[in-house]
Amino acid sequence: MKIYVAKRLLGAIPTLIFISMIVFVVIQLPPGDIVTSTLDRMQSQGVEMSSEAIQNLRAQYNLDQPLPLQYLSWITNFVTGDMGYSYLFNRPVNELVGERIGYTLLITLSALLFTWAVAIPAGVYSAVRQYSLGDYALTTVMLVGLATPSFLLALIVMYFGYEWFGISIGGLFSPEYRDAPWSLARLGDFLSHLWIPMVVVGLGGTASPMRILRANLLDELNKPYVITARAKGAKPLKLLVKYPLRIAINPFISTIGVLLPTLISGEAIVSIVLNLPTTGPALVQALINQDMYLAGSFLMLLSILTIVGMLISDLLLAWADPRIRYE
Repeated sequence: MKIYVAKRLLGAIPTLIFISMIVFVVIQLPPGDIVTSTLDRMQSQGVEMSSEAIQNLRAQYNLDQPLPLQYLSWITNFVTGDMGYSYLFNRPVNELVGERIGYTLLITLSALLFTWAVAIPAGVYSAVRQYSLGDYALTTVMLVGLATPSFLLALIVMYFGYEWFGISIGGLFSPEYRDAPWSLARLGDFLSHLWIPMVVVGLGGTASPMRILRANLLDELNKPYVITARAKGAKPLKLLVKYPLRIAINPFISTIGVLLPTLISGEAIVSIVLNLPTTGPALVQALINQDMYLAGSFLMLLSILTIVGMLISDLLLAWADPRIRYE
């Protein structure tokens, strides 16, 4: 297992290098750059910049160099921990990322746990009670959740929260705790707001894992070893958890690597609707205004999280099923 983990970590290096090249090309594709976007914004406000100031600004972002040198400068600084300076927010990118990435990970991980907490029991129940009323009801609810966009669900929650309870659902803190230092009271206020994006982001991801688990578990329940164990008087719950569920959950676990970046990308739109201080709104603004350092840093961090999610999936598969061997 240690050798496998080492190989996967070493294999992730060329993958991340290739991804960094794609990210750099993507943020360079739109016409213009951060300097032209800044000039357009300043001219709309009636402010003019001298040609010397423009040249200095282009030199600050290495835009006066060829693209290969711009890429090498950007990726070298990123690896060493210097993500550059965001001209859009007039702050170092490290500070912006540090403020927002924590909230993003908390929302994503809580949504992932919510997805598992709902999808696993629902999938098991639907398989054990196949074609029952509860099976049809759960399937219908899950498919409706899958078909409903996360941002629309967020708008519905905001509407009913205001109409029924008279509260404004948005943000991760109440106004009195928004800029306050961390304390037990602020932590409690944060947790009281966290469940809303957790449910909104996680609900749409429950249908697919639930259906996968149901299909695989139905296949296992009809195999001879399960029928033989039943005939020998094995307790139903022990038989279900020890053998069929442990095997049927393998494809469910393998989707973590795909589900993690999906939740993060879905979090971006939900964050804009719910006014959450996460990476989503900042990333959208950076892409619109071509703030290459901010946009590139966010995209690279999301790519790293995707690689980490795939590694976690493989390790959990090896732990859940002893038959899986890596050479």
